[in-house]
Amino acid sequence: MIRHICMFSLKEENKEANIAEFLRRGEELGKLSTVRSAQVVRCVSGAPNANYDVALIFDFDSLDNLNAYQVCPEHVAFGQFVGAIRIDRACIDYQL
Repeated sequence: MIRHICMFSLKEENKEANIAEFLRRGEELGKLSTVRSAQVVRCVSGAPNANYDVALIFDFDSLDNLNAYQVCPEHVAFGQFVGAIRIDRACIDYQL
């Protein structure tokens, strides 16, 4: 199994609305057939400002499933949305 963790720092402009939209869209991504399990999270209030704002934590049965997810239209559209509202991104994929 492969775990895919992708974290984002978001721009200050419309931040709360963008977090809500990120969470909504992320939950939809988690329902895709290639995704085995999904968590879509936001940083807890009061955490250090250096922390990322939101994250996707998705598990896939295989690297092939992760690769298929990366190019599916729903993920591409999500990436375009996030690209417009993010400052920074960090990602790791690892074997469970």
